Amino acid sequence: MAKPTWENPIKSFFRQSDINVMNRFGINLASYDDVKNRAQDIYERLADGSMPCDGAWPADRVATFKEWVDGGAPQN
Repeated sequence: MAKPTWENPIKSFFRQSDINVMNRFGINLASYDDVKNRAQDIYERLADGSMPCDGAWPADRVATFKEWVDGGAPQN
C-alpha cells in the first residue's frame, strides 16, 4: 500500500462539517499547511476520540493519519 499523503487520502478524511467546526477555533482543516503544522495535536485528539466532535474516527483511519504524521506529513 502506498504511503499516505495529504492529497491521498488525508485531505478526504476531513468532512465539510469538520472543517466548518474547526474554523471557529482558528484551525483550517482544508489547509495542508494548517493541518501539517498542527498534525501532532490533531492526531492526539483523533486518538483519544475527542475529534471530530460527533464521534471518533475508525481505528484504521487514525492509524493512517499517524502514519502520515510519522512519515513527515508529505503533501503529494
